[in-house]
Amino acid sequence: MGTPDFAVASLDILVQHGFNVVGVITAPDKPAGRGLQLQQSAVKAYAVSKGLHVLQPEKLKNPAFIDELSALKADLQVVVAFRMLPEIVWNMPPEGTINVHASLLPNYRGAAPINWAIINGEKESGVTTFKLQHEIDTGDILFSDKVAIREDETAGELHDALMQTGARLLLKTVQAIAAGNASETPQANIPAAEIKHAPKIFKETCQINWQQPLDSIYNLVRGLSPYPAAWTVFQGKTLKIYKAHKEYTTPSKAPGDFDTDQKSYVKIAAPDGYLLLDEIQLEGKKKMDIAAFLRGYRFQ
Repeated sequence: MGTPDFAVASLDILVQHGFNVVGVITAPDKPAGRGLQLQQSAVKAYAVSKGLHVLQPEKLKNPAFIDELSALKADLQVVVAFRMLPEIVWNMPPEGTINVHASLLPNYRGAAPINWAIINGEKESGVTTFKLQHEIDTGDILFSDKVAIREDETAGELHDALMQTGARLLLKTVQAIAAGNASETPQANIPAAEIKHAPKIFKETCQINWQQPLDSIYNLVRGLSPYPAAWTVFQGKTLKIYKAHKEYTTPSKAPGDFDTDQKSYVKIAAPDGYLLLDEIQLEGKKKMDIAAFLRGYRFQ
């Protein structure tokens, strides 16, 4: 059960190692692009290419879907980047349902663990496999694997690293379950106030607060790149920032004000330095590097 690219590597590794994937459950096709053509999810496209049986329920409690799922007689269900399942679905197989989550649980439960790990300046992330229970991302842990986060790593780069690590960890997990030697460890009983969370990201989450320290602003840019992207208002227009680097200094500008030579750099002041823009997208324009932007931009 999965939808985006992140889930494809996990499905592929099970197929490549000969597991009998009796069904693939993914999101319904959705209109996309200018022509609003129906577009398959990444998982569906892969499943169809491998001749796998695909189900695309609108509602997971639909009796017809429940009957069809039950008829597959799966021993185990695997969830990777899907949606919340009702108990009638996750409790169906004799071996239960396992989830591949892109964090080191119990930290970063929620919808956007990759983004928040970088936004919060973490030095490492990882993946965890666990058994689904009632509360989201709280089930007993099966296996986990750590991945270091580079100082300049973006959410997109960490996503790709965790996608591959997660697939390998899933294979290890399914093999252990099949062999009957997978041990389950309850998640650490950490007070809720001490757990770092990974809630869904909204547009207001992405707006840069230039009163924040330079490191926090830089981490926000990395943690939201390439999607949905950190943004600010630049000369009256929305400016998305995909890549940048830091200059620690006592700035001569107020936080949020910019400085430029109009040829090679644009930098925006924070309280303890400047964020130098490397790759940006101004409202109504394409994404471009700063040199290309400066060649075509006329400052007000």
